[in-house]
Amino acid sequence: MSTEENRQDPRLRLVHQLRAATVEFDLLAAEFAARHGLHPTDLRALIALLDAARAERPVTPGRLGEQLRLNSAGTTTLIDRLERLGLVRRERDTTDRRRVLLTVEPRAVDLGWSFFGPAIGTLLGAMDAFTPAELDTVERFLAAMTTATTAARTNAAHHP
Repeated sequence: MSTEENRQDPRLRLVHQLRAATVEFDLLAAEFAARHGLHPTDLRALIALLDAARAERPVTPGRLGEQLRLNSAGTTTLIDRLERLGLVRRERDTTDRRRVLLTVEPRAVDLGWSFFGPAIGTLLGAMDAFTPAELDTVERFLAAMTTATTAARTNAAHHP
């Protein structure tokens, strides 16, 4: 595909817009992490735990480590650090006392809302310019892009 064809292909324009939005989200997250003395992996862990809580899906340290692509020692260090900061706690599973589950502390939620709340408000305001049908299309688009990106990442991991 020539450069001119690339410029005119609306799909590629969307890929570039998606990348630009991703970069902006990453910069926002980096600002939050820097302000609160967190490593980027700390923030990824908190997001993973919050997403799991919203989905009512329990998370073990092992599952978190898999998701973040950390080994056991790295996962333990991460959880220890988040516990020391009062952001996460370990709890025994009530149905299987051998299993440890991770829970995000209310302090972490409050910290996140105090920083990301205004940004979320800005995003919601921007969405007001779209009809419900357009938002449904965007939702389908973003879900498809997430699936495609996950597949590309998985493929890249298996084919160095």
